[in-house]
Amino acid sequence: MEPITHFLTGACLGRAGLNRKTALATLTLTLAAEAPDLDVLSRIKGPAFAFAHHRGFTHSFVGVPIDAAVVVGFVYLIWRLRGRKITNPNLPPRWGLLFLYACLAGLSHILLDFTNNYGVRPFWPFSEKWYSWDIVFIFEPIMFSLLVLGLIAPSALSLLRRGIDAGSRGRRARFAATAALVAVVLLWGLRDIEHRRAVGALAARTYQNAAPIRVSAYPALADPFRWYGVVETPAFFVLAPVDSLDPHVDPEGQLKIRYKPEETPITLAAKKSYLGRVYLDWAKYPITETETLPPQEGYIVNFQDLRFVQLPGLLSRPGQTRRALGAGVQLDKNLHVIADIFGSGKEQTTTLEPD
Repeated sequence: MEPITHFLTGACLGRAGLNRKTALATLTLTLAAEAPDLDVLSRIKGPAFAFAHHRGFTHSFVGVPIDAAVVVGFVYLIWRLRGRKITNPNLPPRWGLLFLYACLAGLSHILLDFTNNYGVRPFWPFSEKWYSWDIVFIFEPIMFSLLVLGLIAPSALSLLRRGIDAGSRGRRARFAATAALVAVVLLWGLRDIEHRRAVGALAARTYQNAAPIRVSAYPALADPFRWYGVVETPAFFVLAPVDSLDPHVDPEGQLKIRYKPEETPITLAAKKSYLGRVYLDWAKYPITETETLPPQEGYIVNFQDLRFVQLPGLLSRPGQTRRALGAGVQLDKNLHVIADIFGSGKEQTTTLEPD
């Protein structure tokens, strides 16, 4: 999920009642809910290295306590710099409990990232396997709105009713935050039901007389009944939108066939590169396209995961060689790796492979 939703989730966890047990609870939970994304620092070593380590250690069960320790240490530092000031002198900070809260918030981050189709590796370093629920888009407007309302509704009501006492405001804040979290879980339940219907519809038919080997359905932005289907057959992949209300496959006649490319020495060389190995370890429906550069200059092998080819236009622009979350490996004429390529057009970047 995008960062703001993680922050909002942590804040709602605090407002739901955890902030009654110790000072600095809401601050700690809010920061810890986003702390696993500290893996963004891996970009210092380049995009390929960052891609390899994204949603790795910091998003694992082993990494959560370390993330929590960093957050609690940061909160402790801020508390000391502010002269150990707290809002309620009768509720001092309990650092052991704050550490447990930070662990809880870190687990909420893993859970939220698990709900979308990028996936997480929670059992790292014991297993590099990716897991994903595939029910929520990377930005879910309904979920976002529920969390925002859970935080601001009590304050808005207090402004309208100035005579509300502090105790009543606290109860309303706890109720609103709890209701928001419960509503998010119910939304997941609805999306899970519709997701199963979409997957079932994709698996129940044939494509050009070929039976599916694998089928998956991925969420659309905001609409819980629209899904982007990916089907694998022995010879080709199928990209097919699904309406889970029917459920009906390809209701608008947009079904596309992507034939599996022939394996060549060029594609094999690219797949053996650092970026190629990392990409294929993560991708669920990988496909390659080979560009031949002018004579004597070599090749570019573009990697794309078909999970992300049908994304809305705000994340992918039609006509791009590498759409969202695609990458390329440049080879010379002797099939030696020259560089890694990310993005397309004006946004394209070319970097050396990590050592």
